[in-house]
Amino acid sequence: MARLPALPVREVVKAFSKAGFEFERQTASHLILYSATRGQVLSVPNHDPVKRGTLRTLIRHVGLTVEEFLKLL
Repeated sequence: MARLPALPVREVVKAFSKAGFEFERQTASHLILYSATRGQVLSVPNHDPVKRGTLRTLIRHVGLTVEEFLKLL
C-alpha cells in the first residue's frame, strides 16, 4: 500500500474533480463537491494540509483506492 501524504486542499479538490466531482458550494470551513454520475456528495475540509487520516476516509467514501487517488494527482 502506498503511503498517503498530507496534501493541500487545492490538490485534493483537483484530484477529486478528475474523478468526476464538481465544486458545488462552501459551507463554513468545508468544500462541498458533488458527482452527478455517482450521485454522491463529498465534504472536504478547507484546511491546509488535509490530514492523511481524513484524506484516506474521503478516498474510501468515494470508492477509490489510495493508488487510484495518487494517480489522479
